[in-house]
Amino acid sequence: MRIKAILIFLVSITIGIHTQTLSSQTTQDYFNTIRPEYSGELAFETTSFVEKYWRVAGNTGFNETVYFIEKHLKSAGYVLEADAKDSDRFVYRIEERPMKRPTWEPVSAALSFAGSNEVILNQETNRNMVYLNSTSTPIGGIEAEVVHIGDIKDLEQIEVKGKIVFAEMSARELYQTAIVEDGAIGLITYNNPSYLQPEKNKTSIQFRSLRYNKEFPVWGIALSFEAKERLLSELEKGKVNVKVDIQTKIYPSTELTVVANIRGDKLPKESLVFSAHIQEPGANDNATGVGAQLEMAVLAAKLVKSKKIEANRTLTFLWGDEIISTRRYVEEKEKRTSDINWGISLDMVGENTAVTGGSFLIEKMPDPSAIWTRGNDKHSEWGGRVLKEKDMKPHYLNDFIINVFMQQGKHANWEVNTNPFEGGSDHTPFLRADIPSLLLWHFTDQFYHTDNDRIDKVSQETLKNVGIGALVSGFTLINGDVHFAEELKGTILKAAEERLKAEFELSTASIKKGNSKADEIKILTTWANWYQDAIASLSDLISESDVEFQYEIRKGQKLVGEIASDYSEQLKSL
Repeated sequence: MRIKAILIFLVSITIGIHTQTLSSQTTQDYFNTIRPEYSGELAFETTSFVEKYWRVAGNTGFNETVYFIEKHLKSAGYVLEADAKDSDRFVYRIEERPMKRPTWEPVSAALSFAGSNEVILNQETNRNMVYLNSTSTPIGGIEAEVVHIGDIKDLEQIEVKGKIVFAEMSARELYQTAIVEDGAIGLITYNNPSYLQPEKNKTSIQFRSLRYNKEFPVWGIALSFEAKERLLSELEKGKVNVKVDIQTKIYPSTELTVVANIRGDKLPKESLVFSAHIQEPGANDNATGVGAQLEMAVLAAKLVKSKKIEANRTLTFLWGDEIISTRRYVEEKEKRTSDINWGISLDMVGENTAVTGGSFLIEKMPDPSAIWTRGNDKHSEWGGRVLKEKDMKPHYLNDFIINVFMQQGKHANWEVNTNPFEGGSDHTPFLRADIPSLLLWHFTDQFYHTDNDRIDKVSQETLKNVGIGALVSGFTLINGDVHFAEELKGTILKAAEERLKAEFELSTASIKKGNSKADEIKILTTWANWYQDAIASLSDLISESDVEFQYEIRKGQKLVGEIASDYSEQLKSL
């Protein structure tokens, strides 16, 4: 009965909040303004342009992408920062850094059986066949015997000097022993993971890389399932010689990063940062993130200039080398004019899931689902390590973003799911600096990191849905005030109640199976603590002198504590 009374009170809070926010722009107001304007056309056009290139920092495709972004930013009214006046609100810069190591790009490649016209692989149809950082073979190619090994230990018994080593494992495991120590001239590998469905997607090759080593240059070829089976079939018949013809470019270059800002009108020293990485050769990964974010930046400028939407805090858009550029942006405070309040990463955001599989996901900031993954929570096939309580990042950003995207999902009949924190993209540098941040992405994708990740796997409608959800989230946050904080408190309280109820039910079932009551109560208590701290984080949206709202925060925390306490008592009595 006590929990029921608390829930009735929560509903009354939400109803009361609705009347308080009529004087402020609500999330729905931003939806109403942005939905008719964000078509996904520029996002798709950009994706189509970018995915043509094999992109790594400093190479032709990476740099051409930067100049494409710059062209559209300038057309939208962004001014080069070096030329901008103090009154200019829309500015951008291209940061240039000499690279410690040379950049790389593929030119051409073919693998065939020696003395035959039978081609096993050709880069024209398998753009990922050559390992990143591979050197060129002599002009006209090179012929050598293929030696198949099942394990690195096999190299202790097999002579491979002047030969090509073939193994079903990562080339990184082979490089030191086979190349540096034993004198092999090249590597051929196969190791496509099962989630790529290689026996179905027989021509897919997941891109691979070698560490650049000037002293021991080497080339490597990755095989598709189909190519691997053909090579194995020939090896079963006896000795196999192949011809390898690889041409690549390795040269000194400059790393570029694009930073575009819409300077805040009232609180310019506070900001939200959207980030999308350029490197990697695919369409969904991550030409879609580049494209979705570019249309967001162009539309945001249009809406602010036309005064349809305000920008009280600064809105930043960052394009660069995954994690590296974002980490530097976070660390190089002297190059920023604003502190970072929030970070949102766009990575693989345009999938046609009817073709690729999986669904759109919001990867949450670390919460207890990354410690105890159960119920409706599940990791993606990417996977994630089990976190500890000290790793938790309690904040309202999780439930706020989930709520916004669920609204867009309902509106567009579009599936939206979440996964516990896993890491590995541009949200991690923010989190390491204790800046609230999460990831917008898709998984599982049966073409992830493969040369079949092309424009035919991209959906303009998905780009549109993600772009709308991200931009609505961004404007709501940068214009957030006490009215928004009050509304958001209701969202967090509702999410806390739903989570605690779900965990109570899971713990009840667990205890009835004979598991420890203490362990189950610990899970419930950890979630309660997380949500109490998430409610406390609302204080970053209001003035420190707002005593009344600070009281509302404490009241919300007390409610969460009471719900958790009641559930805990019920668990103890089982």
